[in-house]
Amino acid sequence: MTAPLRKLLIVEDDPGLQRQLRWAYDGYDIHVASDREQAIAVLRAEEPDVVTLDLGLPPDPDGTSEGFAALEAILALKPHTKVVVASGHAALESPRSAIAAGAWDFYQKPIDIDELGLIVARAFHVHALEAENRRLAEQAQTHSQSQLGGLITASPEMLKVMRTIERVAAADVSVMLLGASGTGKELLARALHDASPRANRAFVAINCAAIPETLLESELFGHEKGAFTGAIRTTLGKIEQAAGGTLFLDEIGDVPLALQVKLLRFLQERVIERIGGRQQIAVDTRIVTATHQDIDAMIGDGRFRDDLYYRLAEIVVRIPSLAERPGDPGLLARHFLHRFAALNPAVVSLAPDAVAAIEAWRWPGNVRELENRMKRAIIMADGKAITAADLDLDAATDALPINLRAVREAADRKVIRQALARTDGNISSSARLLGISRPTLYDLMKSYDLQP
Repeated sequence: MTAPLRKLLIVEDDPGLQRQLRWAYDGYDIHVASDREQAIAVLRAEEPDVVTLDLGLPPDPDGTSEGFAALEAILALKPHTKVVVASGHAALESPRSAIAAGAWDFYQKPIDIDELGLIVARAFHVHALEAENRRLAEQAQTHSQSQLGGLITASPEMLKVMRTIERVAAADVSVMLLGASGTGKELLARALHDASPRANRAFVAINCAAIPETLLESELFGHEKGAFTGAIRTTLGKIEQAAGGTLFLDEIGDVPLALQVKLLRFLQERVIERIGGRQQIAVDTRIVTATHQDIDAMIGDGRFRDDLYYRLAEIVVRIPSLAERPGDPGLLARHFLHRFAALNPAVVSLAPDAVAAIEAWRWPGNVRELENRMKRAIIMADGKAITAADLDLDAATDALPINLRAVREAADRKVIRQALARTDGNISSSARLLGISRPTLYDLMKSYDLQP
């Protein structure tokens, strides 16, 4: 079977030139439109990869307004389309404005068929390369998410954490996750388990702060029948339930000192004794812990044993807060918008003031706060778009550091990441959003070592 011909849309109001271009490019699947309305209709129906666009379209054949309107509409509907713009106007403003608006290339009329043919062929080649890059990136992202619990991030800070989790997952060492409440410590612990050789065994999680001290020992180590009043049967503790797998101890800082001694003995000897029992039971369980507390201060105050800390913290992973992850609040907000869409199907987008408020807010409650605000806003929103008022957010003002160059670079990095997050990494759309050219954006991204 032969491969299907690549689709080329020619937007040109001159019938003679239409026929000439059809004849010249018979190696493509040619579609022709004479005005903006026809062009959009063909674009929707055929989804061509490359478009040649005459800026002088009716009802403004002597100007460029209609052509630029068509260019904007094409890129809004199909951002990855390569649009090659043509114009008979000699002024330099037209090509500059066309490239700034997202056109891939520009050629001056009268048309040189051979030259235009080379431009079109190169456009198809670049489109194919970019499509392959997107496909590979999506595959890599799917693999990464399947290995890391579906974590969603675009920030280098969080990507560094994810790479660390990937590296330590295969090593049978104890890991301690340090981060504020709502940063996703349990999600990362589960991702670590899923990426480890223990993935086909149990992952057991327990919040040490949510269980009274009198019951925590029984929850961890289990008890024998008759060990205390109400112990009507032998019960396995969480350590035994996680045998061969992973036990996640959240808020490890809330474990009382007396129980810390027993936990230390298990980590040293890998055996336990149930409450009321005398038999030593060997258990192979990997321990992952987490806390939002200052564990170093707790050790200094004598509230946490340093020998237990060294056993639990063979690898320490510090998780950044949401405020330290530029671009992620907007990315996560859109994720939650789709995730909770069933709560109010009428809500389909975020209003500009909501996007600005999300990016400005400091998120003291981190991802959990963002999730809760988005869920409430989706339920309460009256229109199709969530507003800042629906989120109950006001813009926050951050104090600026003194060094002016550092401020500039930090601001550039932040706004570029935000633009890339808003446009799903589309360079042309990001450049238009930032009000700069694509080459300028590429230069800035290279300078700041940023990736789409």
